[in-house]
Amino acid sequence: MAPKLNDDNSLFNFVVKEGNGIKGLVDSGLTEVPSLYIQPLHLRIDKQQTASSTEMMTIDLSELDGPNHAQVAKTIAHAAETLGFFQVVNHGVPLELLGSLKAAAHQFFGQPAEKKAAYLQGVSPTPVVMYGTSFLPEIDEVLRWRDFLRMTYTNDADALEFWPNECKEVALEYIKSSTETVKKLLHALIADLGVKLDDSRLDTLIGSRAVIMNFYPTCPNPELTVGVKRHSDIGMLTVLLQDDIGGLYVKKGEILSPGNEEWIEVPPIHGALVINVGDILQIFSNGKYKSAEHIVRTTSTASRVSVPIFYAPLPMAKIGPLPELVARDGVARYRELIFEEYSNYYFGKAHEDKNTLDFAST
Repeated sequence: MAPKLNDDNSLFNFVVKEGNGIKGLVDSGLTEVPSLYIQPLHLRIDKQQTASSTEMMTIDLSELDGPNHAQVAKTIAHAAETLGFFQVVNHGVPLELLGSLKAAAHQFFGQPAEKKAAYLQGVSPTPVVMYGTSFLPEIDEVLRWRDFLRMTYTNDADALEFWPNECKEVALEYIKSSTETVKKLLHALIADLGVKLDDSRLDTLIGSRAVIMNFYPTCPNPELTVGVKRHSDIGMLTVLLQDDIGGLYVKKGEILSPGNEEWIEVPPIHGALVINVGDILQIFSNGKYKSAEHIVRTTSTASRVSVPIFYAPLPMAKIGPLPELVARDGVARYRELIFEEYSNYYFGKAHEDKNTLDFAST
């Protein structure tokens, strides 16, 4: 039964509580965006505000293992210091796997609503799998045009037992392959800070891992909505697979006022993975590396999928600027805290930029 589009409560129940998601809304024959999804003007992204994507670096990661190591490592660090986003090719994750990931995402979201709704929060048989929509729909003032499946990694056995059959094996392999890529990147970034970090400490800093499958259905009025609002990511690094449709934009710089921002599209590149700095890496580097605001546009032409992995510290890990950097800089720009404190704050509010970092500022 189609939702009553003139009734926000009925619409909310249909999309959120009953698990039909945005896809169910679109499949019901929707012809215009309901008011519950119309973003305020200052939170949309106008294509006139977008700049050329030529500043988006694409790095051949295989060269880290060769004679050009130092030069490539410097390029990675420069990207992390400036835009906070870059793309990598020849990263070691099989291209066939990336194709299978996109197919698995479409397969999961193409299922009947009742099969997906089995993983709704409060209903899901396991805390390591959650299906939902928007970000925090109970507190979001305006909902986002996105459905998602979150799979938290604890160990291989739990993943194979509890993750949905449509995507568990390919998602698990994606984590395994990407983890080596992330370690390689972090070794380069930390070395550029002039600091040595043993492997056990590094494992703690990326010990929390979650795969998200995002589904952005076609939208009748894409100029009114966003798939994901402007935000920065919470962890150390994010690895993102996007399809060939496009729609991911990163904010250039941090000091431009609303309405005057410049946004750079992250162009789809076949076989590439998008890498971006998270809040914890900005804290860890005492502000040298930048977690950038980014946003996802919607489209009327085709449904889009993306599959990020978020690499973050273990819940009880202490996070704060590296002591060597504080001594060198003469100031600690962030305080030391437990990662779980930061995570609870981050996921407890409907943030619309990267002001969650204020929670950790000194």
